[in-house]
Amino acid sequence: MRQMLKQALLVFMIASLPTLLWAQVPVSGTVTDGTGKPVPGASVRLRNSNLGTSSDANGKFTLTLPGNGGTLEISAVSFKSQTISVTAANATLSVQLTEDVGKLDEVIVTGLATSVKRKNLANAVATISSKDLTGGAPAQTLDAAMNGKVTGAYINANSGAPGGGISIKLRGVTSVFGNTQPLYVIDGVFIDNSSTPAGLNSVTGAARGGSSSNQDNPSSRIADIRAEDIENIEILKGASAAAIYGSKAAAGVVLITTKRGKAGQTKVSFAQDLGFVKIRKLLGNRTWTAERAEELGGNDAPTRAARRQEFLDAQAAGKIYDYEKEMYGQTGFTRNSSISVSGGGEKTSFFFSAFQKDEEGIVKRTGYRNSGLRLNVDHRLNDNVKIGVSANYINSSADRALTNNDNNSVTFGVALSSTPSFTELHPDALGNYPRNKYSASNPIQSRDLVTNNEAVDRFVTGINVDAIFQKSTNSTTRFIGRGGIDFYSLKTTALFPNSLQFQQVNQGTNVQGLTRSLNANYILSLVNNLAASPNLNFTTSAGITQEQGDYNNLLNVATKIVAGQTNVDQASALTANQLRNKYQDNGIFVQEEVGIIDAITLTAGVRFDKSTNNGDPNKYYAYPKAAFSWNLTNSILDGGPFSNLKIRAAYGQAGNFPAFGSKFTLMNIFNIDATTGLLVSTLRGSPDIAPERTSELEAGVDFSLLNSRLNFEVTVYDKRIKDFLLQRPVAGSTGFSTEWVNAGNLRNRGLEVSVNAQPVATKSVRWNTTLNFWLNRSKVTQLDVAPVVLGAFGNTLGNFKIEEGQSATQIVGIDGTNGVIKLGDAEPRFQMNWFNELNFLNGFSLRWLFHWKHKGDVINLSQLLTDLGSTTPDYDDIGADGKAKGPARAALVGVTARPFVQEAGYLRLREVALYYTLPKMPIDFIKSVRVGVSANNYFTSTKYSNYDPEVSNFGTGFSTGVDVMPFPASKRATFHLLVDF
Repeated sequence: MRQMLKQALLVFMIASLPTLLWAQVPVSGTVTDGTGKPVPGASVRLRNSNLGTSSDANGKFTLTLPGNGGTLEISAVSFKSQTISVTAANATLSVQLTEDVGKLDEVIVTGLATSVKRKNLANAVATISSKDLTGGAPAQTLDAAMNGKVTGAYINANSGAPGGGISIKLRGVTSVFGNTQPLYVIDGVFIDNSSTPAGLNSVTGAARGGSSSNQDNPSSRIADIRAEDIENIEILKGASAAAIYGSKAAAGVVLITTKRGKAGQTKVSFAQDLGFVKIRKLLGNRTWTAERAEELGGNDAPTRAARRQEFLDAQAAGKIYDYEKEMYGQTGFTRNSSISVSGGGEKTSFFFSAFQKDEEGIVKRTGYRNSGLRLNVDHRLNDNVKIGVSANYINSSADRALTNNDNNSVTFGVALSSTPSFTELHPDALGNYPRNKYSASNPIQSRDLVTNNEAVDRFVTGINVDAIFQKSTNSTTRFIGRGGIDFYSLKTTALFPNSLQFQQVNQGTNVQGLTRSLNANYILSLVNNLAASPNLNFTTSAGITQEQGDYNNLLNVATKIVAGQTNVDQASALTANQLRNKYQDNGIFVQEEVGIIDAITLTAGVRFDKSTNNGDPNKYYAYPKAAFSWNLTNSILDGGPFSNLKIRAAYGQAGNFPAFGSKFTLMNIFNIDATTGLLVSTLRGSPDIAPERTSELEAGVDFSLLNSRLNFEVTVYDKRIKDFLLQRPVAGSTGFSTEWVNAGNLRNRGLEVSVNAQPVATKSVRWNTTLNFWLNRSKVTQLDVAPVVLGAFGNTLGNFKIEEGQSATQIVGIDGTNGVIKLGDAEPRFQMNWFNELNFLNGFSLRWLFHWKHKGDVINLSQLLTDLGSTTPDYDDIGADGKAKGPARAALVGVTARPFVQEAGYLRLREVALYYTLPKMPIDFIKSVRVGVSANNYFTSTKYSNYDPEVSNFGTGFSTGVDVMPFPASKRATFHLLVDF
């Protein structure tokens, strides 16, 4: 490895030598669109070099070319690119770009160091531009901003708590016990997207008797990244596109490119957003009467009388409360401020931004604050060598309250589920809270006194080196080096004072966690572009990669804390838990791309990976890929109805490392009579554990009509996962209860259809619209162990079951004399989105996005809890069977799980925004002013009975779609001001 690094360094040093002095040609010009308006920010580059500039606010540019001229490539977002040969005789240019409605000239990544235009792409790669991401109605976090915008994705908001918590699955289930989330890469840096629990289970007991999955529902760390700094996102949805990323790409890859400076006049931009956030909907309360209150006393006569009298006294005093509204009905104020500066010259360009986001939650004492700095600098040492540096510092703090499942009746929702509106929970004049007679906790007291905070300090730094060290008439060879570090420190604080009703035994609990995560990676590549003839091009790339990770989580649980103290050492009992995960992954890759007559593209490549997480850390696993695309309009078709027609197919394999610790049998510490020892875990590791392997075959056809104003993209795929991980029971005589095993295979098949059109294109009105449709079907094709039930709370209430021949996301449960049967499926029947942008009246822009998820089931246990607690809003309504709905549903517990498996489809207006760009300002130093108003999630049509059909008690893992008293979903409205100087 050292020898390879030395060779790469030598190549770089050679490339950095000063080049020979040539004659020079000064070039100037103007870039405009089809209506004659200037196109600012258009890229103007000399082909096969790192020399380039960009157009200014008036569309003008200047560039000095070496030698006697060359070929310029002019491109801009949403426009078709052009190539122009320039000499001293035609050094003044007037370039008119044509709008690229179908994004056919959009450049898409095809390897770790190579790319191709979409019109020759063999895969269906989803892209999200900066305008699509934040140009309409900005969401609170990056992962939330992606929701509803990615064809082929199932994106779920696990919780409405401030700071995020989003689950993203691309093209179905890729793992049961392994990683289910895509790999995120920002400017070449691999990003840690872990979800670290805060240790709330020590108080809630949520995992007791249920799933061992993470029920603290923390936010995912990708939420730290600021969406407004992003220029473009590419989503490699399957192994056929992501194979070059090898063992980390089974769940897909999300490639993020941040904004960078452009040569030209320095641009200063200021943005200020002000808005508010409210609960999406309130469920309402049961209407109480004296008789209904009396029933809460059960069969005990004195208790029944006391309940009746309590209601009558509250009614007489006018103290019938709406505790749901008090808990979740706060209107939170939101503020997002940022300033950015970008610019540069021919050699050096820069982008700098500073920002702060401060948002209150819909629950008092909750909120999210995110502040940070970004500096991206690009410097061209000479015409052949360019270096780019990206540096980002983020500080965030999220107060997430105490919600979700628990077995001790202490979280807000679980406590409220059995608390009637006529009991008194408010503090007296001295600040003393009354005990809740109906639950183990007083939710008003918990809201006012409990702390649950995630605080993050994060540094992401990357470097990109692009050096041309060989160039001739028909061949160019580059060295491309990328990599960097991602470091964060996460401090979690969960504080439960001893004055809380439910802390009478523990006498105060303080849970403090400290996590330090360091990821470092590099990708070193050599890329050769060879034009063997005018109609035959070869792009050869090869290189090495390495990633190192060091994750260290320390969790301290202190009980019987001294009143008023927050240090864990100010307590009578202290328990410490620590998890350390260190790994190193190494990869070698090679890829060949062949272009024939700018119409046929052939790609073949392979990557070899080894990892310390594998059973054999020295064994290399191969992940091949191959792809084919044929643009018929560039070859055999001449004229006709098609302005573009392409057929394509691709195949690839990617991997998923075994779960951490699966190859080891853990040793747990124990203490008997002050003597410390080790106890063998009941979970047996497997030294032969192998990575999960995903193979995908994808095919499709893309075509455009009406001069590319109507574009279609149709894709089908067959995605197979081999050797997926499970834990299976073993004979008790072994001394273990379960063991890790590569248990079987599963399959995902799907269809994706995208239609993009420009129905209206005049000087005064321009309307672009996109309609996307996608579906996925999974099936367990082989299972080498007995069917495994996992992911929820047993067959009585509904559960997930891995069973050969069945969907991987099926929900099963008891159903009377039918036994345990399939009751539903978490996978939607299909999803659609409809995005529109309407520009009109010379300055107005209206954007909206609808998202339709058709069916797909959720295990709704929140309604069950309110039924059991006699507080459900429709508890006394008479059903079709002539019985009161609440008691009738509660009576079915133990008989059938059917009432708890509920359809969770919806039609949602995810975003709507109206902006107006003011005419030319009378003050010269103000270039433009844009004002607007937007709304997120303001309209949702759904049959689902609880707060939101997007919910997951178990966070980002396999078992999404379990609803147990989450933090309710919210909607937001925002006012925007953007000023460019």
